[in-house]
Amino acid sequence: MEEKNEVMMKMKSSGSESQVMDGSDIMKLVGNEEVFSNFVDHKFQELDIDQDGKLSVKELQPAVADIGVALGLPAQGSSPESDHIYSEVLQEFTHGKQEKVSKTEFKEVLSDILLGMAAGLQRDPIVLLRMDGEDLLEFVKSPAFEPETLSLYFELELPDGSLKDYSIKAFEKLTVDQGMPPASDSWVMSNVVEPVVESCIGASNEQPVTQETFFAEFKKVAVCAAQRLKEQPVIVAHSENTFDGSGIKRLLSNKFELDKTLDSSLKTVPRDRHGKMSKEYLRVALDVLAPSAGLPPIGAVDQMDKVIKEVCKMLDADDGKMVKDEEFKKLLTEILGSMMLQLEGNPISVSTNSVVHEPLASSSTLLQPPSNSEM
Repeated sequence: MEEKNEVMMKMKSSGSESQVMDGSDIMKLVGNEEVFSNFVDHKFQELDIDQDGKLSVKELQPAVADIGVALGLPAQGSSPESDHIYSEVLQEFTHGKQEKVSKTEFKEVLSDILLGMAAGLQRDPIVLLRMDGEDLLEFVKSPAFEPETLSLYFELELPDGSLKDYSIKAFEKLTVDQGMPPASDSWVMSNVVEPVVESCIGASNEQPVTQETFFAEFKKVAVCAAQRLKEQPVIVAHSENTFDGSGIKRLLSNKFELDKTLDSSLKTVPRDRHGKMSKEYLRVALDVLAPSAGLPPIGAVDQMDKVIKEVCKMLDADDGKMVKDEEFKKLLTEILGSMMLQLEGNPISVSTNSVVHEPLASSSTLLQPPSNSEM
């Protein structure tokens, strides 16, 4: 955690403007009873299209979609992994069976979901960086630019590549630390990288591209890119997480919290007429309790998905057999224990940089408190 805080402080003190999302704003909103009640009243009225004093499943859909946006999930329908999370959020509101939700129920569930999000952000803060070319220009002018650029030249290995090819690939290798938003993002590629390379290099077809030519030309292109970012800044959400099993260990060592979390995760699992559950739903239940164990959602981190797959195979958790509650909870606990041991031995560190394409304030309408005039 100390290492993560150091990274956050370093990024906050860099040339780019930054904002840290650590869940404190959400905690303030939910913690102030009067403000939160007004917030819920406003949102409920906004969603209650037919004004019958209850929210139907259809009326809840925008709220569920907005919570997904706030959680950083892909849009509904674009990923099976995230779609079942949307489904679970909806089930939280409707308790899996109700067709209509009262304002009281809406407030309770929304409070739980928001507090869960706040806890997640507190554990793994997100830094929002406004990349305006200053850091990139600073990198170009620094003594590190020449050795790092020449190192890139040998990494790229493009024997038949043009200067344009080399430049585009080089931008893909630059990092947020060097002042470059991720070129893997299609918007950054088509609005920053490609236009800059096109305008700065033009019709140069020199073959082969020597390291001297590459260094001289890429320096010009990088300065052009810094100017482009000054005119059109890019917002990047940066987060760093290390999954070392400590969150699982904390959960397993608190029997009361573990039992409560397991019971809560079982509510999302369908049962047959004998009250038994299929083991194929173990991953769904695991996904529900993931925040309590300091784990990412399934589908969010490839390395973690591999660990889950290995553990489930080792414990025969994927055989689809029907089991009773206690057996299901026992298996979940064993999966968590095995994951903890694996992560303690081989922690998984993940750094993500995502371009925020909308102003943050409008990215999730559900999570915006109404203005004072509306209250």
